[in-house]
Amino acid sequence: MSPQLSVVYVLTNPAMPGMVKIGRTSHDDAKTRIDQLYTTGFPVPFNLEFVCKVPNSEEVEKALHLAFAPHRVNPKREFFTIEPSQAIAILKLLHVQDATNEIESQSTTSNIAQSELDAGTQLKKKRPPLNFTEMQIPLHSELVCKVNAAVVVVVDSKRVQLNGEEMSLTAATRKVLNIDYSVAPSPYWSFEGQLLQEIYNNTYGQLSDE
Repeated sequence: MSPQLSVVYVLTNPAMPGMVKIGRTSHDDAKTRIDQLYTTGFPVPFNLEFVCKVPNSEEVEKALHLAFAPHRVNPKREFFTIEPSQAIAILKLLHVQDATNEIESQSTTSNIAQSELDAGTQLKKKRPPLNFTEMQIPLHSELVCKVNAAVVVVVDSKRVQLNGEEMSLTAATRKVLNIDYSVAPSPYWSFEGQLLQEIYNNTYGQLSDE
């Protein structure tokens, strides 16, 4: 008898910006099990960012947990202060089978009401974009990428200059990381030694940029 196929998932929750949950479950009822994570301890449901089929979900999950161990919020919980794109990038490097659309379309007996799903969407929409003026980062300030020490210069409240070209910090992040998809830039840049994500949270009250 062949072993039951399992999946590894990457979740976010609008009520916990800047955090990602990485876990695993069986394939057949993955949607139901993921929906069941929404309990009275969370004000809004989770968002499914990515899920993939793997024959060795326990090994893959452990590898991700080890890779992001420095960012683990609680050793007894599967939450990490990273961007979902960081976990997804590692999973894609393993050439896993993307099952996000398949799992999202699974029939489920979830009791999550549409009003609760809408509440999560509205909460996410309330996140303000990065604004350097509001974050008290002066014009002409240098922001340093923590990945490769690339430098951009702030030219107005929402734009930076990279190699003589003005653009959003999101676009600059794509260029310096050499990726073709967008990620939230604040975890990747620092101002005077402090991560933009920390400055953002101090400015806007624990909300993360989109």
